[in-house]
Amino acid sequence: MLGRQGSGKGTQAARLSSLYGAPHISTGDAFRAAARNGTELGRMAQGYMDRGELVPDDVVMAVLQEHDGVPRNIVQAEALAGMLGPRGLDVVINLDVSTEVVLRRIAGRRVCPSCGANYNVVDNPPKVPGSCDACGGKLVQRDDDTEDAVRRRLEIYESATAPLVDWYRDQGLLATVDAVGDPDEVTERVVAAVESVRQRKALHQ
Repeated sequence: MLGRQGSGKGTQAARLSSLYGAPHISTGDAFRAAARNGTELGRMAQGYMDRGELVPDDVVMAVLQEHDGVPRNIVQAEALAGMLGPRGLDVVINLDVSTEVVLRRIAGRRVCPSCGANYNVVDNPPKVPGSCDACGGKLVQRDDDTEDAVRRRLEIYESATAPLVDWYRDQGLLATVDAVGDPDEVTERVVAAVESVRQRKALHQ
């Protein structure tokens, strides 16, 4: 799943995981888990994220030996394709949302450190303010969600990750979805896009 930071990847990926029974793997979550565990790689990754920079490929691949989750650039996409072999990917969802919407969303983004559930105080608030619906944990704002760090990540996304959109489009795997609006409405669009691509692939098998 591709998209700018704050496009809703975490929310939509978790929903697709539940619907299709596929694992939800987040590179950022893997980095933060490694940092919490106090590993050297985790501390290195956290340093890059705190500055709003893209974690280097060698650190990414080392961390992901324990917790998979790629790609964030074409080099990683090629490595992923090699790992998957002939089975390959079914579909790559690109969540399309403007920078202005992303900045507003990230300012309101909250996460549960206990179970990893994602919320937004504007678009997807918890039932009880500050408390996770799933486990009751206290919601927090991520350290790397400061405006300066977010703007830096968005700049890097445009230069390093955005080219993946064309890369996957050229392979016939891309489905771009309007990610603005209620999360339930976005989920309906995402599921429709997934099913469309799966049906198209089935016809060519």
